[in-house]
Amino acid sequence: MSMSPDAAGFDRVAIYAVNDGRSRGRVHPEDLPPTMDSPFELDHARIVHCTAFRRLMHKTQVFVTEGGDHFRTRLTHTLEVAVHARSLARRLRLNEPLTTAIALAHDLGHPPFGHAGERALAELMADFGGFEHNLQALRVVDYLEHPYPGWRGLNLSFEVRESLLKHHLPDETMAYPGLAAARAELLLIGPRPPLEGQVADLADTITYTLHDIEDGLVECGLGEADLNDTRLWRGVAEKVREKHHARSIHAIRRPILDALAEYLLEDAAQATRRRLERLSPDSSEAIRRWDATLAGFSDGVTAELAELQQLLRRVVYGNQRVVRMDIKARRIVHEVFEAYLAEPALLPARFRSRIPEQGPHRVVADYIAGMTDRFCQHEHRRLFDAFHFD
Repeated sequence: MSMSPDAAGFDRVAIYAVNDGRSRGRVHPEDLPPTMDSPFELDHARIVHCTAFRRLMHKTQVFVTEGGDHFRTRLTHTLEVAVHARSLARRLRLNEPLTTAIALAHDLGHPPFGHAGERALAELMADFGGFEHNLQALRVVDYLEHPYPGWRGLNLSFEVRESLLKHHLPDETMAYPGLAAARAELLLIGPRPPLEGQVADLADTITYTLHDIEDGLVECGLGEADLNDTRLWRGVAEKVREKHHARSIHAIRRPILDALAEYLLEDAAQATRRRLERLSPDSSEAIRRWDATLAGFSDGVTAELAELQQLLRRVVYGNQRVVRMDIKARRIVHEVFEAYLAEPALLPARFRSRIPEQGPHRVVADYIAGMTDRFCQHEHRRLFDAFHFD
């Protein structure tokens, strides 16, 4: 496909990619540093410097962070997503800084204890505007983070913000503060994220599938025989096993996972490229208006990946230890939420001050969603342990 240089001379990306010189800008005007190569490099820097990003270090991916030093946390997951997203963006000649920024921001709204914590907050907020971690990520970067005196939020580029919203389009009944205005603004250009956002979503799928296999092999009794029953694993692993037939799965799991990552990335790149060549979108705006996402795997790999993920749901996510942790986590979140709701004086002053405008439920949800696993556990002990007085 032909390249699309813009007036500023950028010719790094394909015609269907977001071009640095054509970003739709920021909510608040800024005088940006003249040496900044890309507006999305600034987004990248602001994301990794923000408090919410640092907190991902102590937030659960699948296994509670206190369960061991070697499990993925929400932060290590995010960094792996960024690696895979950038690789896929490069293969498709997309905007790599934008893709990376989207990947780094995609989980900023995750509460403590992974999906168990999210389910608990969704239950508690069902009648009060709802809770969903992608929307919460947009709320984090638009409002909850406020490191600059001139405005609330990180003032990220339109393209990063729309990709957070469009990863999971909100139900019309969801009533996040400010969501209606943001939704109208970010959907005006079309219902789909740019290809960079679609690629970040694909990278997320690749990443959690592969690292949940590795963590499952270490912790959940997931065995090589289980994996060999799936076509996707077997087709890649056989070549590695032929060279190392006497080695344990733990000695060769990384070469297999690396090969599997390359297989999935290349399939996604080729399948997406075929769709783009067939449909010939002439701009990133056309991508947003399309009636379906264009980045994706081939039909065959989609089916094989679903088979592998079904195994993970049964053996890893359904493991007794994971289920037990999830039950405890949901109870902790429920109890802490109800305690704050009953006595808002327990909240920090900066959160209490927002209650008259935003209501106690949203303010409590914001506060808990920002917690790490260990802080939430500590708060639970402070609230409910009769011998804990600090």
